[in-house]
Amino acid sequence: MDKRLLIGKHFWLGDVACAEGAIAAGCNFFAGYPITPASEIAERMAKRLPEVGGVFVQMEDELASISAVIGASWAGAKAMTATSGPGFSLMQEGIGYAYMTETPCVIVNVMRVGPSTGQATKGAQGDVMQARWGTHGDHMGVTLCPNSAQEMFDYTIKAFNIAEMLRIPVILLSDGVIGHIMEPVTVPDRVEIVERKKPSQGDTMFFGLEDVAPMPEFGEGFNVLVTGSTHNERGIRHTTDPEVHRRMINAIVRKVLKRRDEVTFVEKYRFGEGVDVAFISYGCTSRAVYEAVRILEGKGVDVSFLRLITMWPFPDELTRELGECAKVIIVPEMNLGQVSNEVKKYVCPSKVYGLHRIGGGEIPRPGEIAKFALEVLKSG
Repeated sequence: MDKRLLIGKHFWLGDVACAEGAIAAGCNFFAGYPITPASEIAERMAKRLPEVGGVFVQMEDELASISAVIGASWAGAKAMTATSGPGFSLMQEGIGYAYMTETPCVIVNVMRVGPSTGQATKGAQGDVMQARWGTHGDHMGVTLCPNSAQEMFDYTIKAFNIAEMLRIPVILLSDGVIGHIMEPVTVPDRVEIVERKKPSQGDTMFFGLEDVAPMPEFGEGFNVLVTGSTHNERGIRHTTDPEVHRRMINAIVRKVLKRRDEVTFVEKYRFGEGVDVAFISYGCTSRAVYEAVRILEGKGVDVSFLRLITMWPFPDELTRELGECAKVIIVPEMNLGQVSNEVKKYVCPSKVYGLHRIGGGEIPRPGEIAKFALEVLKSG
């Protein structure tokens, strides 16, 4: 019996579902440091990885955690770590190294109120821009935002598959609400698993190719330098050559954008129809939007919504399309407008209204969202 798949229906925390999704995807290495509200992921992995022949290591801090994950990936493991805001901040240099060395791995950030220690036990959505731009330099990654325990399972698997397909770090951007929610989760009897491209004997080019380069493992006999410095396709350092750097960075970005359609996941309702109000939401706040839509429709308001499961690369074309069909767009979120400001890049800014909540883990309530929408329509 395959112990990686606990086939059937379960009642799990979102964090537990995330850990089980990782196991199902073939994760066999976890390095992390306990931090609220992500600690349950590490706890579950500590129990489950030995059962499937994997390795769990509690590190001394988050800097060591991301470094161990990168090293394990180059040793052939499917590797993962999980943290929250302060730990995610500490990991940024390591995440940049993973982009630069094209290292597949999964980083889970269960967001909480910040900055700094903030309110450690309260969920938030303040790390959206950090997930995209936290590390320095130009790069392109994939960030996924689940909104249920089932999606914590499903999209953790997708995160591993994307990481392996594209040879990139993939961020699963959860929040304290979704991480600690307890809901039914169905584990199927099989899941799709993607493995990284392996090199053939005699290959010497492992970075920055037109398509995703093959990835050797330490100990397989390939002569390869893994460096965070500017390097050519063979891994040889070129720290002053602008053309080598341009070629490398463009390749890192291009391989994600070429497969943009494959890594973009959204939920749409009445998309493409002319409506009064359209919502763009993600994570835990999207759950309140479902009920707000029902309230507004009960009052005769035409409503649509776009839920961002893939946050980065940002679904700009879908956002433009929604902006053309709606009189106003409302973006409820637990920050001061990180996504609503992004939406304004692709939709007439006067159409976009942010409904913001920060502190205390407070989610905008359905009735509050509906009332806000009605007020916006009345004022417009």
